[in-house]
Parts: sequence; structure tokens; C-alpha cells
Amino acid sequence: MAVLVLSACAVSAPTTPSVDLIDKSTLGLNGAAAPNIPTRWWRAFGDPQFDRLADQVVGGNPTLAGALARMRNAQALLAVNRANAQPQVTLEGSEQRSLFSNNYIIPPPYAGNYSWNGTAAVDLDWNLDFWGKQADLIAQAQRIADATALDARAARLALSGSFAQTYIALLLNYQNGDIANQTATERAEILKIAQLRLKAGLENESSVEEAKALLSLAKADQLSFAAAREMNVHAIAALAGQGADAYASISRPSLNLDTSLPLPTILPADLLSRRPDILAAKARVEAAVQGRAAAHADFYPDINLAALAGFQSLGLANLLAGSSFTMGIGPAIHLPIFDAGKLRAQYAGATAQLDASVADYNGAVLNAIKETSDAITQVRSLAAQRVQHQDAVFAAERAFRLAEERYRGGLSSQIPLLIAESTLLQARSTLAAAAAQDADERITLLLTVGGSL
Repeated sequence: MAVLVLSACAVSAPTTPSVDLIDKSTLGLNGAAAPNIPTRWWRAFGDPQFDRLADQVVGGNPTLAGALARMRNAQALLAVNRANAQPQVTLEGSEQRSLFSNNYIIPPPYAGNYSWNGTAAVDLDWNLDFWGKQADLIAQAQRIADATALDARAARLALSGSFAQTYIALLLNYQNGDIANQTATERAEILKIAQLRLKAGLENESSVEEAKALLSLAKADQLSFAAAREMNVHAIAALAGQGADAYASISRPSLNLDTSLPLPTILPADLLSRRPDILAAKARVEAAVQGRAAAHADFYPDINLAALAGFQSLGLANLLAGSSFTMGIGPAIHLPIFDAGKLRAQYAGATAQLDASVADYNGAVLNAIKETSDAITQVRSLAAQRVQHQDAVFAAERAFRLAEERYRGGLSSQIPLLIAESTLLQARSTLAAAAAQDADERITLLLTVGGSL
């Protein structure tokens, strides 16, 4: 019987995978493991408002809620596949009034007459899974559930990073507003000096009008940064899953941008085992392997064990009589003999899905290497740049004060003062931007290594 069954099986499709997993030894991950990163790493910045909002972001964002819903759906599908591997017991019952044929197996007095035809039985169906197809489907569903759980973790990590960067942008716009306020004050003083010099006959109308124009530009910058702050607040509230009612509760950040975060200085050896997006891609490769194995098992017969026990009768009165009892047990076999290439196509599709999953994993690995390397380079460079920008601000402030004194004392024209003022404005703005970018890149590096484990 076994030889007969196997000889009836369709020939397996000759499809083989064509994409290989990337060789980890070629990635340069030879350094130490990444430092331990706390789950709520943002608390290191010392801003209670940051802490409160970050907790709301990871708890109430609609994008994260969608990721968690997909995770629960995958877990439910896993439960369904596990249940399918177990015996299934159902209760079936029916009672139908029928006109029985005179030319069939029903004897008189029922033949040619109307009568009740009833059945009440308990059915057992059990997939014996000789070829491991159901086990492969369960393993595939498990890997998919793992992947969706990792997707949710990746979404939580990305959201916390997006929020932190938006919050830093809010702080930067407050700082730029401070610079605009200070610039407006300085330009108002320059205008006052120009007007006094005009009265003394030491200046012309053009210098006064130019001073007025520069003051108006500074006031326009004040309005621009105020609007930018409002839009940052809107974005933060949306990330936290809140509406316009939350705007008033978001005030100026008090972040310590120079706080120390546990960050690697070289590519960490455990990068691939930390990042949830890579782990999710790996789980999908494993799911595709199991799916391909399940598709291969379709070329072999399905063998189920079926059984029933219950009552059958002609006539409603006899349905539950002892003489109406019936039972049966036996195997049910499904053999694929000719399907016009359907199974071959399904197997080829499962192989293509495996190739696609491997390609996605390889792409995720290379992207992780690039992102982490870029972030390490940026963090190192920005730390050095900030020192230079700070020196530039000190020098520009001294130059501006000297130019202002010379202009006030009538020892120089307005042009050197305006040049010095422009240099100071640029130096201040660049330093504020560099400090914010430095914090932003340190957060980016923290995220690229996978955050906390």
C-alpha cells in the first residue's frame, strides 16, 4: 500500500533558491558589543516634559497601535494553525422532509412517499501530517508572529527617535528665537546710534534706513521662529496621539543637549542581533523556508483519520432509537495526480518568496551597516565642529563689541559694524544648529544600533 501511495505522488518541481544570505564575515563587525542602553534612554536628557511626552508617544501613537494590531493578528493565525494540527470534533445534526424515489435504495413504504430523514452524529477529523506539512505551517506562522512582534518593537524605536528629534527641533527654534530677539535688540541699538550720528551730522540718511531695514528683518525672523515652534508643537502632539487640546501643555524644552548617552565608537559586533528590523527580516526568511517546505509537502498525499458516531433514521420517531445508531472510522486520502501545474506553480512561488525574503534581509543588513557607520562618523565630526563654532562665537562677539564702540565713538563708518553684526548672527545660529544636530545624531546612532535590548 505504501509503495502504491508514493508511486501516485506528483513529481516535485525542480525549483531551487537563487539568492544566498549575505556572508557576515565580510561586514566588518569585529568590534566590541554595543553598550547597554536603558529602555527609557530619553530620561538621560533630564527634561520631565520630555519624559512625559515620550511615554505618551510609545503608548498612544496610532502607527504603533496599528503595528501592535498586526502582531495580534499574526498571533491569532498562529493559534489557528496550531489548532488545525489537533483532532477536530464537531456535532452535526439535520432533519429533512423528503420525497423518496421509487427507483433508489429506499424500500417501501418510504419509496414514493414523503417522510422525515434525520441524522445526528459526532464527527472526528484528524490530519495525521505524515509529511510534516502542518508542522511547517505552524513553524511558518510562528516566524511570522515573531516578525510582526519585532516590527512593533522597531516601530516603537522609530517613534521614540522621531519624537526626540522633533522635540530637539522645538528647542532649536526656541534658541533661534532667542538669537532673533538678541539680534533685534542689537539692531535697535545700531539704529539708535545711527540716528544720533545723523543729528550730529556724522551720518547720512542711507545708513539710518539700512539700520531700519535690518531691524525689520530681525523682527520678521522672530515671527518665523515663533511659527516654526507652533508647528513643532503640533507635530509632537500628533506623535503622542493627541489633538489641539494638548498644544497648550507643551512648553519650552529644558533638555541638556550635552548629556552623555551610552554609544559605540566603532561598529558593534552584535549589531545584527540588536536591530529589530534585521531580526524581523531574518524571521521572515525563516518563515519563507517553512512556507516552501509546506508547499513541497503538497506533492504528497494528505492522509486524515475520519470517524463518526450517531443516529440515522427514516422517520422522525425513530431518530434516537437504539436501532438507529451508526458509527464509522477510517482514513481519508487526497492524492495529487493531475492539477495542470498548480502545485508546481505554488512551489515556484514559495521559492520566489524565499529569494525575496533573503534579498530583503541582505538589504536590511547593508543598510544597517551604512546607517551606523554614518552616524558614528557624524557624532565624531560634530563634536569637533562644536568646539570650532564656539570659538567662532567668542571671536565674533568680541569683534562686534569693538566695531560698535568704534562706530559709537565716530572712529569708523557703519559698514564694519554691520559686517561684524552679520558674522556674529551667523556664528550664533550655526552654533545652536550644531549643538542640536550633535544631539540629533547621537540619538540617531542610538537608534541605528537597535536601542535597548
